Amino acid sequence: MKNLFKKLLLAAAIIYLPATSFAWGTQGHRITGLIAESYLTPKAKAAIKAILGNESLALAGNWADFERSNPDYKYTEVWHYINLDKGYTPSEMQAYLKTDTVTDAYTKLVFLMGEFKKKNLTQEQKFFNLHMLIHLIEDIHQPMHTAHSFDRGGNDVKVTWFNNPTNLHTIWDSQLIDFQQMSYTEYAAAINFSTAAQRAEWQKAPISQWLYESNKICQDIYAYSKDGDKISGYTYNFKFISVVNQRLLQGGVRLAGVLNQIFG
Repeated sequence: MKNLFKKLLLAAAIIYLPATSFAWGTQGHRITGLIAESYLTPKAKAAIKAILGNESLALAGNWADFERSNPDYKYTEVWHYINLDKGYTPSEMQAYLKTDTVTDAYTKLVFLMGEFKKKNLTQEQKFFNLHMLIHLIEDIHQPMHTAHSFDRGGNDVKVTWFNNPTNLHTIWDSQLIDFQQMSYTEYAAAINFSTAAQRAEWQKAPISQWLYESNKICQDIYAYSKDGDKISGYTYNFKFISVVNQRLLQGGVRLAGVLNQIFG
């Protein structure tokens, strides 16, 4: 058990290394985590610090992506998304999730939230569960993580971005965010504006609503760009950057809400 905990701590240290393309890129997870930190209660902050030590939420959010390259955690690869091969209404989404028994972002997020109700978790379990919970809440606010199975969440929709080959998933993971040319602290400060009423409304929404929102946006993304398209980066940015910013902000606010609920 001690060896496992050492491995977990070592893995946390590698968050400073460059990342390949995952759900929200490195910047997106950092932005969402930093926003979440601004809405934590003092009690939640203390409880989280007891688990993460000096690691911030901004950095903890990327742990799960880096660990995907670790054979010990390869089984978590399918935790990062939910396959939704069509658009859903809110009621259809609720009905679908009631029958969802596969291992995906929804079922594992519900599982992790339930785990924190247990009183006998070890420090190692809390460490793993918290990192995964943070990451999955952030992931499902990235619309292309509620996308089609048959194109692997847009990874197989090959397009160009400023004449450079890429895919639809990568544009939403990182390229739109990176195009703003801000550090994650600058970005979070630039978009972290909401009223108390907005935050309360976002936080009271069930997970099915979060997924409905992402899935609805996902259908707009698919309708706008097809395989082989040469995307005009400036036009695409103008159309979608406000959507990206909204999802980053909502993800951060909702992450804080869940953590405050769990830890007080």
